[in-house]
Amino acid sequence: MPAPTPEAQERVDRSSGARKILVTGAAGFLGRRVTRQLAAAGHQFGTTSLSTGIDLTKKEDTLDLFERTKPEVVLNCAAYVGGIQFGYKHHAEIFRNNLLMTINLLEAAAATKVRRIVNPIANCAYPGAATFFREDEFWDGPLHESVMTYGFVRKASWIGAWAYAQQFGLDVLNLVFSNMYGPQDHFDEERSHALGALIMKFATAKRLGQPEVVVWGSGTPVREWLHIDDGAEAMIRGMYVPRTTDLINIGVGKGISVLEMAQLIKAAVGYEGQIVLDKTKPDGAPYKTVDGSRGKRLFGWSPSRDFREGIRETVRWYLESGLGEGQRP
Repeated sequence: MPAPTPEAQERVDRSSGARKILVTGAAGFLGRRVTRQLAAAGHQFGTTSLSTGIDLTKKEDTLDLFERTKPEVVLNCAAYVGGIQFGYKHHAEIFRNNLLMTINLLEAAAATKVRRIVNPIANCAYPGAATFFREDEFWDGPLHESVMTYGFVRKASWIGAWAYAQQFGLDVLNLVFSNMYGPQDHFDEERSHALGALIMKFATAKRLGQPEVVVWGSGTPVREWLHIDDGAEAMIRGMYVPRTTDLINIGVGKGISVLEMAQLIKAAVGYEGQIVLDKTKPDGAPYKTVDGSRGKRLFGWSPSRDFREGIRETVRWYLESGLGEGQRP
């Protein structure tokens, strides 16, 4: 993301208070890419994460942080989340930790007069039966059981934002993201989403000389993926757009089938075995993409990173990191 001109930045700083930025969850997948882009654009910012000793599930820690640093804009990348297996194993922690972080951040932001919070919401907060996610259909049905807990707490973050806007005038911009992928993602059995899990499968099969890789389902379901750097760019651009309490989807309304994605990953890894579809496993919804038209109008921008190149980039990072050999990055 190019740095704004000094004149544009001065106007932005006066209008949105983007002079003192705090990135929460800065050591996480999204947080690391947000801080990277902020630094590249010449922004001054502070960071916090659980790894630095600040526990946002604790009210006193959170309020003390905000009182000490006095941020004007908060880019909230803090979350307790993983893949489907992680969700099934940690329902209670997902519920507790994410709700506490949401409440404490809103309380601290209201108490210290934060000008804006940019808050990402995963698209699993949409109804389980939805196929093309439109903001005005956010409440049109129950969540899918596999993401019931995390989907609910992300819905609750929007409700909290609305409530604090009504009572305290707090400005929270809520951006809905598709599943994100890219370099520095989580790559383990519990934390990975489907794309990361497939990268691990193909890399392992190549290393061990396995003749086939099993992909669950028919391979026909279509999913939309968001490159992590597009997500990070949306977070940063979110500091400057007009105030609104409405949800804003970040997406392009276009996805890729599971089988085609597996074939792209296979080619990027250089695996020469076979893909075997296990049709006894469930497919889930046949089609899930995001209507990003509202976001495009508001931002004058939409995600643009090429998915095929994004896959190649992610595979390169995974292989070069040593994760495929059981090493830590």
